[in-house]
Amino acid sequence: MQNPLEFYTNTKRDLEKKAAVLKQKSVQLSVFRLGVFLVTCYLIYLTLGKYPDVFIVAFLGVLLFVFVLIKHQNLQRKRAIVKAKINSNDTEISVLNRNFHHLEAGDEFVNPRHFYSNDIDLFGKGSFFQYLNRTKTKDGKVLLASTLTENKITGILEKQNALKELSTKPIWRQHFSALASLVSVKNTSKSIVGWLSNYSSVFPAYLAKIQVGFSIISIALITLVALSFLSFNYILCWFFIGLFFTGSYVKKTGNLYTDTDKIRDTFKQYHVLLNEIENEEFSSIILKEKQEIINAETKKASKIFKEFARILDAFDQRNNIVIAVFGNGLFLTEIYNACKVEKWINSYKHTAEKWFQVVAFFDAQNSLANFVFNKPKFTYPEISLENNGVEGIYLGHPLLDETKRIDNNFNIKKEEFFIITGANMAGKSTFLRTVSLSIVMANCGLPVCAESFKYSPIKLITSMRTTDSLTEDESYFYSELKRLKFIVDEIAQEDYFIILDEILKGTNSKDKAIGSKKFVEKLTKSKSTGIIATHDVSLCELENEFATIKNYYFDAEISNNELSFDYSLKNGVCKNMNASFLLQKMEIV
Repeated sequence: MQNPLEFYTNTKRDLEKKAAVLKQKSVQLSVFRLGVFLVTCYLIYLTLGKYPDVFIVAFLGVLLFVFVLIKHQNLQRKRAIVKAKINSNDTEISVLNRNFHHLEAGDEFVNPRHFYSNDIDLFGKGSFFQYLNRTKTKDGKVLLASTLTENKITGILEKQNALKELSTKPIWRQHFSALASLVSVKNTSKSIVGWLSNYSSVFPAYLAKIQVGFSIISIALITLVALSFLSFNYILCWFFIGLFFTGSYVKKTGNLYTDTDKIRDTFKQYHVLLNEIENEEFSSIILKEKQEIINAETKKASKIFKEFARILDAFDQRNNIVIAVFGNGLFLTEIYNACKVEKWINSYKHTAEKWFQVVAFFDAQNSLANFVFNKPKFTYPEISLENNGVEGIYLGHPLLDETKRIDNNFNIKKEEFFIITGANMAGKSTFLRTVSLSIVMANCGLPVCAESFKYSPIKLITSMRTTDSLTEDESYFYSELKRLKFIVDEIAQEDYFIILDEILKGTNSKDKAIGSKKFVEKLTKSKSTGIIATHDVSLCELENEFATIKNYYFDAEISNNELSFDYSLKNGVCKNMNASFLLQKMEIV
């Protein structure tokens, strides 16, 4: 079992050594490039007026300078990748030391009406998403959030196998993330795919042939003028004809450029990520299926995306005044690039969406696999085919400090309901979120914080954090009733694991007790499974009426005028309440 902290520390140290070497090489290349420039200038000065010597020197000097420049750019890219990997290891070291509140929290995914996400702190400050998320693409982040909230209970073993395999590839995952982080992308693929799918060609098909013919004539004229068979005026006239012809399409090419300029960075980012996926070996079913999607064409998806990125880069040269004027005047370059863009769109607009989805899938799965790697002591849930509930041995919350965390054994059969009572701050709400999050994690294929965890896959639904709504003119009580109605409607369709915390809080004690009992009776008769936490001990009487209802509690002890908790789940009904004691202790009353 590999120690995550040791791995990240060692990897960071090795990367820092590599970064130092690359920095030294970069300095050396910069000095050499300056030397090439100065020597070329000096040799041009010495051969000035000597033909063809001066042209040969200038040509060779520029050629060498460009070669060194490209080498330096490649070296800078390598340095950027190494720096990104160092940052990645720094992040993991911080997270393992429980410092993760600076990471992206996923606030945009907070949804009070979701089945469970708002109740169990799935998103927001200090959330599970904030702890988990390492995605580098917008699509990957959205897909990760969707994976946590989809409430899907199929293919769990396949999900587990995929994460087991990816978790053993930390080097590959870090390299993938580093490459993804090099390009900042503003748009999601959804808007890009929508634009590609709805795009209709505006340039006639024959225009590409005209461009080729025009370019051939231009080359022929340049050759004839160079050989003194024609005067320069012929080229000049032809040049203005080219500018006029290009100008007649300038509005259409301008509109196309405006649209494609918004997506150029996306294709630059995605083609390198597709290449990483294509060239990695996978054995699990899900990962191989995703890999096959991007290998379905005659050409690799990465090459197709790279090809389009280069086309868009060439199209961007319209902003270079020299290239734009001479290129359009002699070779109709703007029309040429526009035709190539349209040809690519028409060829791949119906398949590009699947390739975007594959990249987003691996980006999201890398975050999940990273969590698996960071938690080697967590256990993969055992799937029970007997449909017999949930059983967790030493079950704990994955975000709590393991040196202070109190784990509990938990075993609930299908169609059973646990009524949990307890003093304030004794651990009821934390336990409810522990069970809830464990089910969500298990359904995603993740290992859970337990010594062992056995369950029949089941969807989750909760009501723990209902609030009133001023914007919708709703009282707290009405909001809670709507939530309970939502639960009743859902469990009528299929099985759910239900978790409720203090239902009917918005009404008086007597009314609450009567209503709560009736609601619990309805849930019991619906053959649902779940947990209800309450301060109302009268609900515990239902254990005597229904064989499927059991009472548990979290206790608090007052000794020597001090309050203490053991956070342990116990059989029975809580007898010790602490509200009055706390009011006196804090000198409120």
